[in-house]
Amino acid sequence: MQNELYFNRELSWLRFNTRVLNEAKNAKLPLLERLKFLAIYSTNLDEFYMIRVAGLQRLFANGVSQSGADMISTQEQLNEIRRYISSEQEVLESLYNEIREALAEQKLVLLNFEELDLESKNDMRSYFKNYLYPIIVPIVVDSVHPFPHLNNLSFAIAMMLRNKESGEIKYGMVRISRVLKRFVRVGQNAFAFVETIIGEFADELFEGYEALAYMPFRVTRNADMEIEEDEADDFIALMSEGLRARRRGEIVRLEVGVASKKEHHQRLLEFITHQLRINKEDIYEYSAPIAFSAFWELVGLNEYAHLTLPQYVAKTLPPLNDDGMDIFSCIDNGDILLFQPYESFDSVVDFIQQAAKDQNVLSIRMTLYRVGKNSPIVKALTEAAENKQVTVLVELKARFDEENNLHWAKALESAGAHVIYGVPSLKVHAKIALVVRKSGDKLHEYVHLSSGNYNAQSAKIYTDVSLFSANPTLTKDAIKLFHSLSTGTSKHSKLETLYMAPSQIKTKLLQLINDESLHKEQGKIILKANACVDIDIINALYKASQAGVKIQLIIRGICCLKPGLEGISENISVYSIIGKYLEHARIYYFKHAKESIYFSSADLMPRNLERRVELLVPALEDSIAEKLMQILTLQLNDTLQRYELKSDGEYYKVPAKEGGLSSQDAWERMTNQIHNANKKANEKIKRLISRMMGES
Repeated sequence: MQNELYFNRELSWLRFNTRVLNEAKNAKLPLLERLKFLAIYSTNLDEFYMIRVAGLQRLFANGVSQSGADMISTQEQLNEIRRYISSEQEVLESLYNEIREALAEQKLVLLNFEELDLESKNDMRSYFKNYLYPIIVPIVVDSVHPFPHLNNLSFAIAMMLRNKESGEIKYGMVRISRVLKRFVRVGQNAFAFVETIIGEFADELFEGYEALAYMPFRVTRNADMEIEEDEADDFIALMSEGLRARRRGEIVRLEVGVASKKEHHQRLLEFITHQLRINKEDIYEYSAPIAFSAFWELVGLNEYAHLTLPQYVAKTLPPLNDDGMDIFSCIDNGDILLFQPYESFDSVVDFIQQAAKDQNVLSIRMTLYRVGKNSPIVKALTEAAENKQVTVLVELKARFDEENNLHWAKALESAGAHVIYGVPSLKVHAKIALVVRKSGDKLHEYVHLSSGNYNAQSAKIYTDVSLFSANPTLTKDAIKLFHSLSTGTSKHSKLETLYMAPSQIKTKLLQLINDESLHKEQGKIILKANACVDIDIINALYKASQAGVKIQLIIRGICCLKPGLEGISENISVYSIIGKYLEHARIYYFKHAKESIYFSSADLMPRNLERRVELLVPALEDSIAEKLMQILTLQLNDTLQRYELKSDGEYYKVPAKEGGLSSQDAWERMTNQIHNANKKANEKIKRLISRMMGES
């Protein structure tokens, strides 16, 4: 039975991924941009199965019948998920074929081996011998050689073989290493799928056998590590063991392609499923290539840049754009808000790099959640650790970044930094950096607070807001926060100006919603987040709507709140913006609050509000509040990328007005205009100074 007040979380996520898939339908986008959205859709689905579906399967296996406020049983959820994904599969394959044909017209041709001409086939034979044969691992499955373990998202081909002497039918497989590229260049304009090359030359791998047919397949495993911190003294060793466990988690999905010989398709499928022992409901057979996430290889090819959108170059705006700029002097003059990726992440990197080199800086403290590879920030921290006090909390439980974070944690510790390996029973998701600097005989603190990670790569594709400040009320709270992290008391710590989860943010948000309800029809709330799942927040919004408050939600992904319910949520509108950038900023506005607008690292989800260390940051200066409000206003007027959620659970594209408005494109244009105007002004000043010097 379904609760009429809430949407199911998992089904809401599936509808989000459908909106991603819809971008691949957009004929106005360049072809490789459309292909990119197929890759994003596929990558999203991988993670959904690894975490969410795996969790539901485990709940069902343990006899848990219900898992959410919507009251849909775990079995019903699993059935609906399978039905939804299966029904969308035809759309996915049709889109792929459409884009593939259009790419061929633009001289980017994707081919299976059998589609190559004779000369190209001979070239691929040489490629197979020189580059594939030494790396791939062939296996004949028998009593001596059992079916091998396949790691999560492993790609392989199953083989049907015939013994040349006895005529006996045997089965085998070839594991395709992750180090191999999925696409092999053939000539100048064509690319062949590597699995079809390996399959065609499989005879050379299995001496004494004739290869009758092959079938590509891929397994998805449960990747949600369950770590009991209290049972281990060494959290690093425990995390390392958890990563190994992830690779061998139970299989939750099997994807298979079409067998090279259709008459052998069923027998190969039976061989794979028998060996893997997977429910038939979790087997997805594709007529198109499997694992669309590999298309990222093609999207980044320089020679096909004309098939992508022009790359936007992030700008550094005043007051951070002067040559030889001292970032601490800039921050002393007032708070500075960045909106990435429109404004450059380089300013954040400069903040840490200048702090690392500045002899007057005594201390640097940071939280690191997803920093990425080759991080310039971590490099600066390791250099600073030689002669400064450097304290870094590295969140080892950042899902799918655990291994990378473990590497950086060890590197920082080796350099002399004090490394905090998370907080017991909580995940640290707050994004904050604190610099303590000596000026004369006084100490001055500078803080950076962000809705996004300290990751230079994701800062190019995620929209996030971040704040530089020397406001003593913020820096005082920052110091207290870091003390709570190093002492492990974050679960109960409370701040004075900032708000901290798990002890403060949810209470504060509920209070702000309830206070706005007192203003009835004059009340107004705008909440921008990645997800709206927390039932207490949803119920408070329902109550505010009933009081007459106008509520607008901009929720990129999951939304369990039902808008437009008579007598309950008639005053609530829910929107979602999907575009070339991933909307990641969380901004919360309450018209009549003392501080009316905030940004946060926290989504409106129980995990963020109750089980993580997060921060909610008030805009204390008018200029900061105005800029945050501009972001919300522009997005609420978007007529090209905005969807509206209706009470039936479906999302409908907001009708485009004449000309249309894309909030993301508009921010690019505005940022360029500010940058160019400042550049012209600086050039004018330089010419004036030069003329004055000449006259003197």
